[in-house]
Amino acid sequence: MTKKPPAPSRSLDPFDRAILRIIQKDNKMPQRQIAEKVNLSAAAVQRRIAAMEKSGVITRNSATVEARAVQMGITSIVEVMLTDERIQTVDTAKALFRAAPEVQQCYYVTGGVSFMLIIVSQDMTKYEETTRRLFAQNEAVASYRSLIALDRVKTGSEILIP
Repeated sequence: MTKKPPAPSRSLDPFDRAILRIIQKDNKMPQRQIAEKVNLSAAAVQRRIAAMEKSGVITRNSATVEARAVQMGITSIVEVMLTDERIQTVDTAKALFRAAPEVQQCYYVTGGVSFMLIIVSQDMTKYEETTRRLFAQNEAVASYRSLIALDRVKTGSEILIP
């Protein structure tokens, strides 16, 4: 059974929140520039960022890649219904979807389906291979429905920070 990471143990003050708003948009901004924007020293900003990383508030730093620039032209939203919602079935599905490199996002949900996935593929042939491997050949999957995106209107992972 896969365990969830612990909830962040650090409470955020207004300086932390201001820093997070900035680095969500540009995590390569020099810390001295962040310091100027939030009225702290660069050393204080560095300490706060390190503390937020250590406590789990900041989970990783990554680059956003334009899918079409790397010939990944198909984005699909997939509803997956499992055969049952037993812990072992759900945990096995979570592990499978988490390990699949084509799965960009995966949510275990309520409301008539078990999972919602965002899958990015090179083309329809590759997408069909993915659906066969993850869903059609998976005895734990009762059904799935693919919605192919016509346009990526808005994507991102920024969280609104009050």
